[in-house]
Amino acid sequence: MTQNAGEDYWLWWKHGVIYQIYPRSFGDSNGDGIGDLDGIRQHLDYLSKTLTVDAIWLSPFYPSPMADFGYDVADYCDIDPMFGDLEAFDRLLREAHDRDIRVIIDFVPNHSSDQHPWFRESRSSRNSPKRDWYFWRDPKPDGSPPNNWQAHFGGGAWEWDEGTAQYYLHSFLKEQPDLNWRNPEVRKAMFDVIRFWLERGVDGFRIDVAHSIMKDPELSDNPPNPTYDPAVDRPFDAILHTMDHGHQDVHEVYRGLRRMLDEYSTDRPRMMVGEIHIFDYPLWATYYGPQLDEFHLPFNFGLLQIEWRASEVRSVVDAVEDALRVSGAWPNYVLGNHDVHRVASRVGADQAGVAIMLLLTLRGTPTVYYGDELAMHDVPIPPEKIQDPFEILTPGRGLGRDPERTPMQWDTSPNAGFSRPGVETWLPIADDADRINVAVELEDSHSMLNLTRALLRLRRNEPALHAGSYAPIEAAPDDCFVYLRQLGDRRFLIALNFSHESRSLNTPFPRGEVLVSTGMDRSGPEKIDEFVLRPSEGCLIELE
Repeated sequence: MTQNAGEDYWLWWKHGVIYQIYPRSFGDSNGDGIGDLDGIRQHLDYLSKTLTVDAIWLSPFYPSPMADFGYDVADYCDIDPMFGDLEAFDRLLREAHDRDIRVIIDFVPNHSSDQHPWFRESRSSRNSPKRDWYFWRDPKPDGSPPNNWQAHFGGGAWEWDEGTAQYYLHSFLKEQPDLNWRNPEVRKAMFDVIRFWLERGVDGFRIDVAHSIMKDPELSDNPPNPTYDPAVDRPFDAILHTMDHGHQDVHEVYRGLRRMLDEYSTDRPRMMVGEIHIFDYPLWATYYGPQLDEFHLPFNFGLLQIEWRASEVRSVVDAVEDALRVSGAWPNYVLGNHDVHRVASRVGADQAGVAIMLLLTLRGTPTVYYGDELAMHDVPIPPEKIQDPFEILTPGRGLGRDPERTPMQWDTSPNAGFSRPGVETWLPIADDADRINVAVELEDSHSMLNLTRALLRLRRNEPALHAGSYAPIEAAPDDCFVYLRQLGDRRFLIALNFSHESRSLNTPFPRGEVLVSTGMDRSGPEKIDEFVLRPSEGCLIELE
């Protein structure tokens, strides 16, 4: 059995639920077909009263040429007019705080836009005072790039600059040059960005590609990947990415950033969560810091990468618990975000309820992607509507992220209530948005939305579900995942059936009361030692 949350379980980032918002797709207040900050503000009551989430994470809203939809930042301390202005952000922050909702914003430290004044100055001359703010290198004697590094979005990671006759490094698009965090001026400038937003009152930061900011100092070649299969793998996977991210010096950077956050936590706790794509859990856990002095939460993406089977899910949960047992670090889980296909599309509509029950009852902080509470699914994007550069640069591989970024579905009106009637939205609305939307699902007692609301209320009101221990039940059938959450004498059994057939459970507990089932059609006392789960059913049971 794992540890409890400890005496600091009251910390909002431990006991709470984070809700990710993709600003382009949540609410369009001005009728241009693109979501904005005022559109988010107009839906705060939905977040605070209907869902009762504790924090929102906003994907980038900074001024940007939008080569990668805001992850190419041209000014870290302002708002792109597409989304509003700093006054609109301050209104959103103030009204969110009035509802006890914390606000986490995206911070993109690995790279800027090539239109950022820093890079434009750096590019102007080899003698520019900002030349070393980015990675500029001469070609090899044969004229080829400095090393074999590859860009995430396809092709090599080095772009030739004719004006200064050198290459610059870009781990993503060529419009996203990498910043050199070994330059102390860069580090100071980026820490000043964090301070700017802390002074405005933000509660936390999601750090984009957090483990990538410190590369091998010698920029050595990455070694070949011995398991690379060109028939199924993309060229990016032909090498092992051991030199272009994750250098040990990265930990010192985040300890420094953590100290700054702690300085601002005297009035209320501030936090940071890191995007870290590491699936070696002992290595992943090092990003909490040796004294829990780095990330409050390094994002755990394990459940996004596996087959949807009970044994696979349990193996991830148990591996996370094992990795954190000694340090006492706090776990976290995600099942969806703006970079992966919708959970309802990955696991199937009949398993979506099992997925949300899993996410909201595991030990640790859950992050819910907007629309997953409705079981929104991927939306097919016609070729002429494709926006994502990942799909454009790697066609035919199914890597495009547009399908999971489509507008939020609020009601049955034109454009699903996201934008005004007659407006062309930036991505298409789902064909079945007249059935899968907030207004319709609120009226349906068996809906995914009402299941999510019931789970959120229970999680908030029962300390055992947000601060209690976790223990798997070994006697569960192979295609069921059953575990116990407990704090003091309060005990809850979560039983999840990953199969499409009924399953009988033989548990060591004689009786209990079903508080929530995924079908929202089952409740009351039951004999738990002879309990039958229906196909694709999950139950949350209070034990006697």
